[in-house]
Amino acid sequence: MHDTNRAGRREWAGLAVLALPTLLLSMDISVLYLALPHLSADLGASANQQLWILDIYSFLLAGFLVTMGNLGDRVGRRRLLLIGAGIFAAASVVAALSTSAEMLIATRALMGVTGATLMPSTLALISNMFHDPKQRGTAIAMWASCMMAGGALGPVVGGLLLQGFGWGAVFLMAVPVLAVLLIAGPFVLPEFRNPAPGRLDLVSVGLSLAAILPVIWGVKEIARLGPEVVPLVAVVVGLVFGWLFGARQRRLEHPLLDLGLFASRPFSAALTILLIASATLGGIFLLVSQYVQLVEALSPAEAGLWLMPVGLSIAVGTMVGPKLGRRLSPGVAIASGLLVSVVGFVLLMLIGESSGLPMLLAGIVILYIGAGPAIALGTNAVVGSVRPEKAGAAASVSETSNQLGVALGIAAFGAIGAAVYRGAVTVPAEVTGDARDVAGESLAGAAAVARDLSGGVADEVLRAAHQAFMSALHVGAAVGGATFVVLAVIALVFLRGKPAEQESERALADTPAE
Repeated sequence: MHDTNRAGRREWAGLAVLALPTLLLSMDISVLYLALPHLSADLGASANQQLWILDIYSFLLAGFLVTMGNLGDRVGRRRLLLIGAGIFAAASVVAALSTSAEMLIATRALMGVTGATLMPSTLALISNMFHDPKQRGTAIAMWASCMMAGGALGPVVGGLLLQGFGWGAVFLMAVPVLAVLLIAGPFVLPEFRNPAPGRLDLVSVGLSLAAILPVIWGVKEIARLGPEVVPLVAVVVGLVFGWLFGARQRRLEHPLLDLGLFASRPFSAALTILLIASATLGGIFLLVSQYVQLVEALSPAEAGLWLMPVGLSIAVGTMVGPKLGRRLSPGVAIASGLLVSVVGFVLLMLIGESSGLPMLLAGIVILYIGAGPAIALGTNAVVGSVRPEKAGAAASVSETSNQLGVALGIAAFGAIGAAVYRGAVTVPAEVTGDARDVAGESLAGAAAVARDLSGGVADEVLRAAHQAFMSALHVGAAVGGATFVVLAVIALVFLRGKPAEQESERALADTPAE
């Protein structure tokens, strides 16, 4: 039984091909941060247009994940992957040749929609190609390693491309990567689809977009501007449409998203862990990146190099995860990794003026190594606990939770950091008027005020701001550590034994032979 289910050379070659778009898409979210000043100057982009250039991609990527995961189940996951890759590559060329901000925003929007075809398709194909639970766990861990490492490598790769070739190169790097996928994919990737998918419900597609897009936008705006009325209303509107979406899915014979998936204990528990872990990692990384740029005064390129071990460490953790899961059970392995991460959070809480970057780097590396098993085994539990024909839907839910989690984490930890900073900072009496308010609002504001002051007062402002921000980082790390302790308990209680493997084997047994 196991021999016939074990993957061979073709499947492992297919995994290598699927790793390419995964690495590319996660890099594409972060690579623009360094290129933005250059392309904005060339295209004459306003401040509002710059925000849309950055955010439209991630908005539409998150918004269309559920729809595209379901569409892949219907039309074929390989077919959708290759169509999406071809359009994404063409849009990348157009983006590199953009002559206006509006043209770049439009092409970034197209890249977001087609990017949503790639992520759930890659994960669903991996789930279908690797039937043996041990091999599937290893394959998903490798996929997750590429996903997490890409985000950390984005700023570094972007900096190198900018120095050598200009801002258009950050888009053109997608072309050779996707060319390999388009050429090799038909030979090494099998086709999978739901044999009885039913009709695609376009009303559900509209409701899903009306639910996800306002929530993602509102959360991002709250993280940027604070709890203002319009973003809060957007979140509420999105939640209302989310309720309407769920109510419609329960009535449909062939829903866009089968809410019955959430009845599986491994699925729901793993999804909860992935959502909250993504939020915590995204939130603490926000504070860490601000620390290295504003307290340690590193340039974006230098900060990217210092933080590059983050992606490498979580890649190590994700690869170790499946081995731990086979020895300790997934629940114990996830909980053990999360408790290792707590040690990293404690180190972040101990950062002082004398420890600085070495302590921060040690803490963040330990933190992300410990989070690796949760990412790998949690993803495996989500896609492994459903029947093969629903793998695309499960993969899309997993990816949506990751995107939503990061947005929520940035908003939550940004609010926590801002509140602690405002309560802890002591602005020198020599600073008055609007400058005093700006310096007391944020570390970035204090740095801007200090540039316009004389030496002694400027140093005093920066010293007070740095101390206040370190207090914010300490509190954020304490919140993150406590959150991971709670997630460890959830893993121990709800992911006992080997639920993902058991569910996978049961799904295989229930699937009719072709």
